Amino acid sequence: MKVEVKSKKGLRTVLSVIVDKKSIQTKMSDRLNELQKEVALKGFRPGKVPPAVIKSQFGKSIYGEVVDKILRETSTKAIDEKKLKVAGQPKIDLKQFGEGKDLNYELQIDCLPKVELKSFEKFKAIEYKIKIENKIIEEKLKEIAFQNKQFEDKKENEKAVIGDQVVFDYSATVDGNKFDGSEGKGVQIELGKDLFLKGFDEQLVGAKKGDEKTVDATLPANHPKKELANKKTKFVCKISNIKKSKESKIDDNFAKMMGAKDVKDLNSLIEKQISSQYSQALNSITKKEILDQIEKNHQIDLPQNLVDQEISIMTQNLKPEEKEKHKTNNEKLAKSRIKLGLLLNEYGEKNNLKVSDDEVRAEIQKQIKGMPGQEKMVLEYYQKNPSASQSLKGSLYEEKIIDLIKSKIKLTSREINSKEAEKIISEFNNLNAKDAAANKSLSSSKDKQKSKKISKK
Repeated sequence: MKVEVKSKKGLRTVLSVIVDKKSIQTKMSDRLNELQKEVALKGFRPGKVPPAVIKSQFGKSIYGEVVDKILRETSTKAIDEKKLKVAGQPKIDLKQFGEGKDLNYELQIDCLPKVELKSFEKFKAIEYKIKIENKIIEEKLKEIAFQNKQFEDKKENEKAVIGDQVVFDYSATVDGNKFDGSEGKGVQIELGKDLFLKGFDEQLVGAKKGDEKTVDATLPANHPKKELANKKTKFVCKISNIKKSKESKIDDNFAKMMGAKDVKDLNSLIEKQISSQYSQALNSITKKEILDQIEKNHQIDLPQNLVDQEISIMTQNLKPEEKEKHKTNNEKLAKSRIKLGLLLNEYGEKNNLKVSDDEVRAEIQKQIKGMPGQEKMVLEYYQKNPSASQSLKGSLYEEKIIDLIKSKIKLTSREINSKEAEKIISEFNNLNAKDAAANKSLSSSKDKQKSKKISKK
């Protein structure tokens, strides 16, 4: 194999690759010998079909298969030989091929730019430490108690009111006919939540234990059986019990029911949960503050094919007119993402940062523990989606890089309460929303200017 650099312009390199015909013929002979063991033709014993006969019948197909394999192998070797860092899929342009001829092709490669990192030591950022007030924890505890309230039987002739729990059996019909799932036993609904069917709850207000109530309702539009979607349905409900809510006593027994050791432990878990929710948003603000400085202080030429690829991923669910409307803004965002990705990856490689499979497994276990009752679902999600584990590995890698950068820059720690946190997060979100709107407006303005120029012409 002979490899030469035919041209080099910016980030694009074109290699000329020649594979001599003898090498191709050897590969052809090897493949024919392999096929001799597999091919069965009339008039020949299995495994005894002469290679020449196989070639006469399947020659073109076999040649194509062999050349395809040679292209894959030699293009990889050519890139390695010239020590090129490829951005995206290289393009192959066949110049000469055919049996009895050398294989001559050009390999068009968009290369990753050389990334020269500048010092991060002068960068500044604020790291927020949040202190959750006791009042917030108490309010959340009351909310949890309300959501998990207990019910006790009402007196025999007491009527159901909003907030009561009604227990009933039902038999339903559509146009007088029963259907799959038209019967239910021991159904419990809390009046006022409207979780069963829209308008169902209010028709049970005033019911007593032992009553039979007929309720008219409409089945949902997303009903599993399309023929039943949006159908008016008559439910005959036999009321077996009416229960009223009782105040949940927040004690150690309630805490244990919620998965904690005692009330003190439950308070601690609530504080950690609320703190984690705020910290996630605040860490994103600190991270953006750092990334903005990194991006601003580095200039990199980007391969257009990577930009196009990123735009394609970003806009894959958008309509063509939406893509065109925000074309300028999307390209700007795509370039920002790629640029930061290259910079962070370079920093990670220079500092030999890696994420092990054990670290990924540990993070998955952490997520499982954070979703009680849904452990199996979370585990199955990662088991069935290898790309999800790979994405998680990428997030952990980026997290390691950001943590290392934080240790190198001037990081000011600031302790805040929940009210201050909400204000900071709100201002950050509003600023981002304004930036997004401004970019869209800029894109729209440029489109209008182009339109005016065209009309003048």
